Amino acid sequence: MRKSMFFGSALLVAIAFTGCKSSESAYKKAYERAKAQAATVTPEENQAPSNNTVETAPVTDNREQESYDNEPVRHENVAVVSGNGLKAFSVVVGSFSIKANADGLQSRLKSAGYDAQVVYNGSNRMYRVVASSFNDKASAVQSRNQLRSSYHDAWLLAN
Repeated sequence: MRKSMFFGSALLVAIAFTGCKSSESAYKKAYERAKAQAATVTPEENQAPSNNTVETAPVTDNREQESYDNEPVRHENVAVVSGNGLKAFSVVVGSFSIKANADGLQSRLKSAGYDAQVVYNGSNRMYRVVASSFNDKASAVQSRNQLRSSYHDAWLLAN
């Protein structure tokens, strides 16, 4: 009984799939109709109407100035350990609990041409290595973005 039900349902599924096939002749008829219709259109009808007057407008730069207001900035009380002193915004590229590690990164940054500084955050006992310091946030963000190619965790510090 089960075998006959299985074979019967398999037969119905096979019939259903073979009945849904589209034939090649249907595609051929549609192709022939479209080809005949395209042949009846004249070249003048196929072209868009042309307007001989061309209007020109001055090109204006509508791009907005980049806004750095939404860039995250950390506020920490830090004291300069070695360096020239910080400006309003600084780019921090490393944080260390051991001063010798911070000094090593500072020397590598100085040899690469940065005015690197080491600052100390007494509340969490961390030495921060500052690669550059700026008076405006836009310059600091641009510097941080460039430094992120080498120091992926670079971030902004506000004094």
